[in-house]
Amino acid sequence: MDRKIELIRSKRRTLAIQVTSDGRVVVRAPIRYPVSEINRFIGEKADWIDKHLEAVKHLEKAEPISKQEVKYLVTKAKRVIPPKVEYYAKLIGVDYGTITIRMQKSRWGSCSAKGNLNFNCLLMKTPDEVIDYVVVHELCHRKEMNHSPRFWAEVEKIIPDYKKRRSWLKTNSHLF
Repeated sequence: MDRKIELIRSKRRTLAIQVTSDGRVVVRAPIRYPVSEINRFIGEKADWIDKHLEAVKHLEKAEPISKQEVKYLVTKAKRVIPPKVEYYAKLIGVDYGTITIRMQKSRWGSCSAKGNLNFNCLLMKTPDEVIDYVVVHELCHRKEMNHSPRFWAEVEKIIPDYKKRRSWLKTNSHLF
């Protein structure tokens, strides 16, 4: 398959490949990383790239989500998420501020420095165990406001298979 690959060099330390929702293949690389190594990496990931390009190609051009559906998902999320937050906050041993549910384009959830939690209403379209993972992820930021090994250890205490759930989100997020 003949495909154009966009190379973006930056101060990052690692190589990464992304297949965008519009079917572009983007490789991100450190500034001085050898082109031969980048090409080797792309070759090793060829099957992964093809699989993701195929998935993008087969995505139906879904109609934009309607205002009515957003309203429905927000209402459902306001019923489903707060009890989960309350349950897991006690388990983790943290407090939290307000819970906000809204339609977000790029995030499943967030936690502010003040402990306010935001969740994407599209979580209502994911499996229940994925919702639990996102809730726990955000609550663990009450202990660690970063993604350090200590943070992931906190998440793993509550959800030992968090990597599987996180992977599901990464693999399927383009569907929403």
